[in-house]
Amino acid sequence: MANRKSSRNPRKPLTSPDGEVRELNTQDAAEAIPFSALPEDEQKMLISLQNQARKRGPQKAPRKIPISIRLSPDVAEGLRATGEGWQRRADEVLRSWLKSAAR
Repeated sequence: MANRKSSRNPRKPLTSPDGEVRELNTQDAAEAIPFSALPEDEQKMLISLQNQARKRGPQKAPRKIPISIRLSPDVAEGLRATGEGWQRRADEVLRSWLKSAAR
C-alpha cells in the first residue's frame, strides 16, 4: 500500500492559505468517501455540527414588529413574486416613502 501512495500524485489542499475553497475535480470526486462509509461516531459528530449551525441565536433586541395589513391581491402577489426577502424590500420602500412624505 505504501508503494501505491508514493506513486500517486500528491493531493492538492482543498483550501488556499487565505481560506478560499478550490474547485473540486474528478480525482477529488473519485477519492471522496460517502457519508454512510464514515464511522458511526464521525457521522453523529457531523450531524451534531450541522444541527448546531442551523440554530438561530436569540434575538438581542426586537428590531421589527409583526403587523397585519390588508393589501390588494395584485400588490401582495407582486411583492411575493420578487422572491425571498420581499418583506425586507417592502419595509425599505415604506421607509423611503415615509422620509419623502415628511419633507
